[in-house]
Amino acid sequence: MRLIILAAGQGSRLKPITDSRPKCLVELCGKSLLEYQLDTARKVGIDDIVVVGGYQHQQLRYEGVRLLLNPDYERTNMVYTLFCAEDVFGDEFILSYGDIVYSKPVFETLLADKSDIGVVIDRQWREYWSLRFDDILSDAESLKINDEGNIVNIGEKVTSIDSIEAQYIGLMAFRGDGIKALRDTYFLAKSGKLKDRLLYKSINDFNNMYMTDLLQGIIDSGIPVKAIPVKGQWVEIDTFNDLRVAERLLSEGRLTLQ
Repeated sequence: MRLIILAAGQGSRLKPITDSRPKCLVELCGKSLLEYQLDTARKVGIDDIVVVGGYQHQQLRYEGVRLLLNPDYERTNMVYTLFCAEDVFGDEFILSYGDIVYSKPVFETLLADKSDIGVVIDRQWREYWSLRFDDILSDAESLKINDEGNIVNIGEKVTSIDSIEAQYIGLMAFRGDGIKALRDTYFLAKSGKLKDRLLYKSINDFNNMYMTDLLQGIIDSGIPVKAIPVKGQWVEIDTFNDLRVAERLLSEGRLTLQ
């Protein structure tokens, strides 16, 4: 198994910290987000790690880690960054956003599932979102799951809590036919043939397509995308308030990252 970490962005909402470092190197309690991820991966036995950098990429050179580049990071988004690593997809890989950290059990839960596509979702998202946002719907997105445990809708802006069964965290696995579905949907989108479907619900710009857009495109094609539920034990760092919340959760023992 290989881990691919998407770490091309600057993180403008974390300036001035990110004036001199990429977002993934922002520190949480004295340790960078990227270092948390590397340590967690190695604890579960994953030593094949690829980081896709962009902004200040020269700071992302770590022993035993392959560094790839998204040279157009300023004008592109997560999906474009992911496909800068297409040559190393192999037969299976874990994909992680670079601005999240998660406990070892969260990672192990994903690894234990052998679905072609598995996406980690947080069932206890409301408690965490209430700490991050005054209005939890201001940042939350739709996520609906069917009786088979597969995601049927993801990533849309919502006006009601009823459209949200959990929240996507930015951690997922692709294996075998799931990788084929990922590639097929990506290149179909690139051809412009999916513009009338949900793939472009967030922004009508292929280069700035979100990962949830691509996942919805896969779902719409009839390929199962398995929901891998967890209950907290992860954080996302987008803002200074996110940092304060994460530090508080760690200090209170409500988040364990060791």
